[in-house]
Amino acid sequence: MAQESKPALGWAARDASGLLSPYSFSRRVQKEDDVTIRVLFCGICHTDLHVAKNEWGNAMYPIVPGHEIVGVVTGVGRGVRGFKAGDRVGVGSFVGSCRACESCVKGYENNCPALLLTCNGVDCDGATTQGGFADVLVVNQDYVLRVPEGLPPAGAAPLLCAGVTGYSPMVQYGLNAPGMLLGVVGLGGLGHMAVKFGKAFGMTVTVISSSPRKRAEAVERLGADNFLVRHDAEEMKAAAGTMDGIIDTVSAGHQLLPLLELLKPMGQMVLVGVPTEPMVLPASAIVTGGKRLAGSGVGSVRDCQAMLDFAGEHGIAADVEVVKMEYVNTAMERLERNDVRYRFVIDVAGSIGCAAV
Repeated sequence: MAQESKPALGWAARDASGLLSPYSFSRRVQKEDDVTIRVLFCGICHTDLHVAKNEWGNAMYPIVPGHEIVGVVTGVGRGVRGFKAGDRVGVGSFVGSCRACESCVKGYENNCPALLLTCNGVDCDGATTQGGFADVLVVNQDYVLRVPEGLPPAGAAPLLCAGVTGYSPMVQYGLNAPGMLLGVVGLGGLGHMAVKFGKAFGMTVTVISSSPRKRAEAVERLGADNFLVRHDAEEMKAAAGTMDGIIDTVSAGHQLLPLLELLKPMGQMVLVGVPTEPMVLPASAIVTGGKRLAGSGVGSVRDCQAMLDFAGEHGIAADVEVVKMEYVNTAMERLERNDVRYRFVIDVAGSIGCAAV
């Protein structure tokens, strides 16, 4: 007897207002290499806000956002190896890739030109992918991650995007050696994770923020070694030329030159935030001193799993505010004005209208 598609209930945006409301739809029929997941928790990322409001001009409504997903396996196809019902798993920003391009072959499928996003992507059957603001998910086994049992599931959810976005460039660019001096620009969802990973690597971490009021939070609570106010010329001048690397997590427009001046010669700065407006960079800022500027998005599946394993070993989870699905529109409004410390996470399984399956 042919299998039927899986009914799902989520919350979707229907237009550029970004307003979310209950939405019934169907997940694809579970294939032989698919894993079916009951969603427990899903983080709310700035990307979800951009997509829901069509700020990048590519929204395919209706859209169920969500790509920081932790859940439990409820079923597997006959060809699945390594996952079984009851396993705690995660799904991040993408659920497919071409598997044949140079990036995929080298294990960097996150750079695949045919990357299939977890939400607002176009699947092989032409259907729009829908994300984790829903009660059930069906994903190919190669894009499913194991979540260590020691991690709290709500705090683990943001690791699937905010966590790996900071962890991956640290490893890729060698900014993870004990004793190195690391600057972290911004102390939001991405920034606080970069601080935690930097400290776990044994680095000396300086938070660089536009908000002086975050000094105590950064140093006393998150364990940063130093704090700089980005607009304090004296503080920035005193720290010039001291840092081996900088992870810039800020998504609002800002100047790069003062940050590059903090680097030592041959230092590395990595942009992981995505401001919508162009950023100005004088060539002399990197030519002088042989400094390097790079960008990094989410990591590969391999990076994500390594990050989760490292987080499990070191007890690293995001600081979260857990909310019910019915609060999601308020949470999105608060996120837009940066009124969260540090990540909203939706209790999907415990929410009215998204009951556990």
